[in-house]
Amino acid sequence: MMKRFLLFLLGATLAGCMQSPIEEVSEGITEEQLLEPIEKLSSDEFQGRSTGTVGEEKTVTYLVNQLKEYGIKGGMPDGSYIQDVPLIGQTTLEEATITIQKDGEEIHAFDYYTDFMAWPSNLEEEVSIDEAELVYVGYGIQAPEENWDDFKDTDVEGKILVVKNNDPSSDPDLFKGDTRLYYGRYGYKFEKAREMGAAGVLIIHTSPSAGYGWNVVANGWNREQFYLRDSEAVESSPTKFNGWLTKEVSTALFESAGLDLEEQLTAAESRSFEPVLLDGLSLSLDLRATYRQKDAQNVLGVIEGSDSKLKDEYAVFTAHHDHLGITKPIQQDSINNGALDNAAGVSAVLNLARGYEKLQPQLKRSVLFLFVGAEEVGLLGSTYWATHPTVHPGKVSGNINLDGMNVYGETKDIVLVGYGRNSVSDVIEEVAAEQGVEVKPDPHPDRGYFYRSDHFALAKQGIPAVFPNSGTEFINRSEEYSATVDSLQNANYHTVNDEINDYWDLRGMVQDVRLFFEAGYRILNAESMQTWRQGDEFKQKRLEMLEEVGGQ
Repeated sequence: MMKRFLLFLLGATLAGCMQSPIEEVSEGITEEQLLEPIEKLSSDEFQGRSTGTVGEEKTVTYLVNQLKEYGIKGGMPDGSYIQDVPLIGQTTLEEATITIQKDGEEIHAFDYYTDFMAWPSNLEEEVSIDEAELVYVGYGIQAPEENWDDFKDTDVEGKILVVKNNDPSSDPDLFKGDTRLYYGRYGYKFEKAREMGAAGVLIIHTSPSAGYGWNVVANGWNREQFYLRDSEAVESSPTKFNGWLTKEVSTALFESAGLDLEEQLTAAESRSFEPVLLDGLSLSLDLRATYRQKDAQNVLGVIEGSDSKLKDEYAVFTAHHDHLGITKPIQQDSINNGALDNAAGVSAVLNLARGYEKLQPQLKRSVLFLFVGAEEVGLLGSTYWATHPTVHPGKVSGNINLDGMNVYGETKDIVLVGYGRNSVSDVIEEVAAEQGVEVKPDPHPDRGYFYRSDHFALAKQGIPAVFPNSGTEFINRSEEYSATVDSLQNANYHTVNDEINDYWDLRGMVQDVRLFFEAGYRILNAESMQTWRQGDEFKQKRLEMLEEVGGQ
């Protein structure tokens, strides 16, 4: 290894190059090198890379072969490349209808997929709800630290909860204002329903509150759903089903109870809100589901650090390799190719791996490349690694998670989800400033992106993590171009249209990946491990993990 590195330095010198080795290697991150894995992984051959399919198997094989080609060792304790993620797959049959009765007479029949989405809890094969009462519980949040309780003393056991999406945002002094917290995530709503003994829960969908349209809900939850076999989701609870309602259906439902939906949504912004029984209404629903056991797979590659004292500490780069697979055809196209989400992020991490391998003698800490599966079905691959880690979280310096990249051209800026929360953010900002790039915080904190990608699973274990997003100030483009890009991304997200298109310009991706390459290099060689800001929600967990390994 040392001989190869010395020859590399000699070659650079003979060529009259005055660049440092890291600059030389960084220049090897090119549009061509980035495009090749994206084209491969987003081709129809990979069938949309859905969890538990032939497409996933092909993806895993491709990633392992790429790492081997780069000379990168497997990241599992035995030197292999694959971590099996034990899952149970749930497929809900579509012939389901929600019927609403008023005073014993049916007044509404809502259709699966177009009007609502629902699936059994507790991995039940059959669920039957017969004329259960409905109660609107606002955001469905209990947060003692905010002196907030949407349930008050109302007994909701055996009832169907109708819940507003997101968390309160009208008061900047509550729930961090516009920033969505975990309280605003659908997972919290389902967990709270189980805790309160509800028979079921239906979240009211609106595009502004979710950050995406109904098509994302319908396509996402219509597919086979997966759960970790040892998770709470497989434990018995009184909640028989979880689900979503469209805003249109919700409006009709509330009107039938003599209520105005918009007024009720507004009322939920107040601490004084109390649950509202949808008086006279009841809900009936029959659901059936089938199950199978299937392992997803994480792919791990590792480059060992060169410093005898620091090589047992790691920086981790993550990217999820899965996508939505095959869904309902749109204009005869049923394959969700996932070019941007997330063949692009996978390509970025592959290129980082190839670059760092060339600099191995200069890396004090080790680096782990973690390509996780089952992200699209609930961050399950990253959650499994975080709870069954190959490296103790107290030995992980920091995480940069790449989920989607800038494929639309060079920008003057870059967005960091997690900006200012930890020192990983500081390192990226430092490098960006040297390169003339402005780092900005998430422009849509209300959408809760920090809790929607794989870095979240690592952050919950105390690992300082950030989630870079594309900038918006495009260089040498018209003022309308940014709006066009935003429109494209919204229209293509989680659809069959997520493919390489005529707007793609990978110069922006080259710029960003080189930035992360330099930032990662500094993290790997820093005197100390990365840290959370004082008062951050993950700071205490970090301290606990460091204590477990005898750190500070």
